[in-house]
Amino acid sequence: MPFQKYFPHIKPSFQLAYPVMLSQLGHVMMGVTDSIMVGHVGAESLAAASLANVVFNVLLLFGIGVSYAMTPIIASAQGEHNDKNITETLKHGLLINFTNSIILVGIVIIAKNLLYHIDQPEEVVALAIPYLSITTFSLIPALLFQTFRQFSEALSHTRIPMIVTIISNLLNLLLCYILIYGHVGFPAMGLMGAGWATLISRIFMAAAMAGVIFYSTLFKNYKAGFAIGNYSGKLLSKMLHIGLPAGVQFIFEAAAFDFSAIMMGWLGAKTLAAHQIALNLATISYMTTSGLAAAATIRVSNERGKKDIEKLRTVAYTLLLMAMAFMTVWAIIFIAGRNILPLLYVNDVEAIAIAAPLIIIAGFFQLSDGAQVVCAGALRGLQDVKIPSLFIFVAYWIIGLPLGYWLGFKMNFGANGIWMGLLIGLTLTATAMFIRFKALSKKLLLDSAAKI
Repeated sequence: MPFQKYFPHIKPSFQLAYPVMLSQLGHVMMGVTDSIMVGHVGAESLAAASLANVVFNVLLLFGIGVSYAMTPIIASAQGEHNDKNITETLKHGLLINFTNSIILVGIVIIAKNLLYHIDQPEEVVALAIPYLSITTFSLIPALLFQTFRQFSEALSHTRIPMIVTIISNLLNLLLCYILIYGHVGFPAMGLMGAGWATLISRIFMAAAMAGVIFYSTLFKNYKAGFAIGNYSGKLLSKMLHIGLPAGVQFIFEAAAFDFSAIMMGWLGAKTLAAHQIALNLATISYMTTSGLAAAATIRVSNERGKKDIEKLRTVAYTLLLMAMAFMTVWAIIFIAGRNILPLLYVNDVEAIAIAAPLIIIAGFFQLSDGAQVVCAGALRGLQDVKIPSLFIFVAYWIIGLPLGYWLGFKMNFGANGIWMGLLIGLTLTATAMFIRFKALSKKLLLDSAAKI
């Protein structure tokens, strides 16, 4: 059987990946929970959440991308049994990610009023800015949590962030119920309540994860990673050379979807709400395979540290096949449930009618989404992030978005045309990422064989 060599790697890969999947899902489920609960307040509130997330998600994903520099370095150091490098990476990761979070919060504070100047419905902007003002501060605990999470996952302790994330999501759900609708003596705060719930829940996430890392015997050899001072310029430079391009990669991709949200706003609040519904659903499926991508980064880095290139390739292709299987299931769910899934978010008939065909398009790009995210994770394991960032920029910003604008506004396909452009951009990205990984890993294999 041609796929027989991949079978032994499915179980260990899944055991490593599934806690990350649940953790990643939990990371976005706060936003999903907010959207579902806020959607029942009104379509304008849901559209406002979508518009605020245009800004917030780009910056959050940039910060997450920067934090990803920790994973390949730590996983590779573990393969080499180098505890000192692991500890130093944690210490430098805390400095980089905390500093980055402060800068990102400052950017939002300075630039948030620009939302009034991008031709969005005025009533939506009026709701979005106060909500954004609250959620922005959750960037600080979110990126601190992300630092500890990358550290734990890189050491293959993937269940710990998963448990913390699940508890935090339950807390967020409870707080949303209390603060959005007004219960237990609190006034009904609507969208603002969702913002406060998210901020409080993310503070809990960061504090809980820090406590586990500091006090658990699993990590007792790395407590020095909490120390302040004596930083290495060389290690900071190395981490930034990996993290910044990875962050830019996330910006190019996330900003493409967020710019599409701005274009949706040009078509009205109902269209923007429909876009938020389809994007929320696509984000859920994306996060399941991003767990596989994290496993690809960890396992590829680890095998690279052990100099086992043949196993490195086999593991990466195993995870790619797993992603294809997962995304096929999601595609079927989206297409079959296109008229039912929007009811989770709104009761507005017009918004549901606009969302249904967008969910079909989302179903079609599931396979491309799964392929590109796992290939990107495998490339991060090889510490290759600059060229993939270029791929994403060209596929989305040079081809996908202009094509989406042309289809949406010049050919009068509206929201569907914009999403068709995203589908094409995503498919081009997946193809380029796969070719890049195949070429780089083959070169490593040939170089390894030449040394024997």
